Amino acid sequence: MPVIALFSGSCCREEEVVQKILDATGYELVTDKDLVAETSRRFDVEQGKLFSAMTRKASIFNNFTHEKERSLAYLKCALSDILRRDNLLLTGFAGLLPPREISHAIKICLIADMRYRFCAAIERENLSEKDALKKIRKDDESRATWVEYLYGNCDPWAAELYDLLIPMDKYGTDEAARLVCDNAGKQVVQVSDVSRQAVEDFALAARVGATLAREGHSIPVTVKDNKVIVTINKHVLMLSSLEDELRRIILTVPGVGEVETVVGPGYYQTDIYRKIDFSLPTPSKVLLVDDEREFVQTLSERLQMRHIDSAVVHGGLEALDVVDEDEPEVMVLDLKMAGVDGLEVLRRVKAQHPKVEIIVLTGHGSKEMEALCMEMGAYAYLEKPVDIAILTKKMQEAYRKLKENK
Repeated sequence: MPVIALFSGSCCREEEVVQKILDATGYELVTDKDLVAETSRRFDVEQGKLFSAMTRKASIFNNFTHEKERSLAYLKCALSDILRRDNLLLTGFAGLLPPREISHAIKICLIADMRYRFCAAIERENLSEKDALKKIRKDDESRATWVEYLYGNCDPWAAELYDLLIPMDKYGTDEAARLVCDNAGKQVVQVSDVSRQAVEDFALAARVGATLAREGHSIPVTVKDNKVIVTINKHVLMLSSLEDELRRIILTVPGVGEVETVVGPGYYQTDIYRKIDFSLPTPSKVLLVDDEREFVQTLSERLQMRHIDSAVVHGGLEALDVVDEDEPEVMVLDLKMAGVDGLEVLRRVKAQHPKVEIIVLTGHGSKEMEALCMEMGAYAYLEKPVDIAILTKKMQEAYRKLKENK
């Protein structure tokens, strides 16, 4: 029996349609929550990180950590095992993960016009008009982010993404469920040897992607009949060396037959490909906070020369937003900034995100201020101009403390 993969806009009566499909088919329901729980169990990844990978934009640190790519590869690995079973109803963000090549996975989208969804949010979820609109916009943004990440710049409700798009403002839940079941019964979407092999190729691509991400590489991977194809989309100074390294890593993955590397259109752009080295005893999530733009940019470049990548923000409020989205491991924080100053950032971060290690780096220091910052939870207090070797050492020590506490 085919897999039904159902993706829906919010306030489109998805739960009711899903229940009617289950009643009619006796299928096994697999939700995002189910997939995340299984992935977390298998790969020892926090469930929150997996949900964020699906529902939120890549964090400011993702270029240094590849967390989104790793999380997505792990989710695909877990999903590929699930897809080996029959009689599945896959719902939520995971409904967009099965590739087109798995022809027995029929993709369904439930959507409605804004007025229908707006009224449904008010009537069925008892929201105010303002909260209803806010909810729908936020939900749509998450879905658009997911679709863009998977398929490029694309409308999440674009008909070409689905086998069947059902306008819920024109169909009742009984009609919608019946339409899904009727289409799932068609011969063209039944399980075949070819579609089974597509599941195995999907699984192998996920395992290769996860292995590459753990080794510091972020490269698109496709598989056809156990042949792995990796596409290099950034300029590489020594292409042959990178190709040799990728082949060496990929051939360690069980099931790989042949490896082919190809150069994509992005290779000819100015962006330079960089492997991330996770073996170094340095933090991979570093946030520099300073409103002196030239100073902090120069500091970031000097740290990069010492194999420490960093994200940069130029104000306290921006820093707080970043920390709420994705906790840095180490923050280097200036004190004197317009608006929300460094002391307030220090207070809020240590209160709400106590694991973040904060190094205060200020040009307006005093013994009294140092004592206050340390009392508030700062790891270290340094004054400008700072010896880069001392700062690097303090960052490594802070990172070591964070790892020991974990």
